[in-house]
Amino acid sequence: MKQFLISLFIVLALPKTVNSSHLSNQKELMLTSESTKESIMFAKYLKDNGVVKYSAYWCPNCLDQGELFGKQAYKELNVVECARDGKNSQTQLCIDKNIQGFPSWEINGKIIIGVQTLKELSNLSGYKKSLN
Repeated sequence: MKQFLISLFIVLALPKTVNSSHLSNQKELMLTSESTKESIMFAKYLKDNGVVKYSAYWCPNCLDQGELFGKQAYKELNVVECARDGKNSQTQLCIDKNIQGFPSWEINGKIIIGVQTLKELSNLSGYKKSLN
């Protein structure tokens, strides 16, 4: 009993430092990395050129993809939330586009599935400026 009470005390005393959108019911990706000026300009270019990222808030690969841009640049992207319970969900659009994995990128009418480096996205989209 003493061991149980000690364990319970430790659990209750620990700070609540878990930062997860799943636990806070925010239903959207919560990015932590900072953007560079270059990644912000690149994200704006992608949006202006009709590039779309299909995503789901619960998807770890989507989070990894977002972190490559950083939180400021990510806000500039045209992101479609596919999870039915996600913030601003557009599930029917994802079904209509036949999205089969996350993240997916629509570039020039073609769907590319999986995490892409910024350099890969640059090549696929025809972006000519430096991303350094």
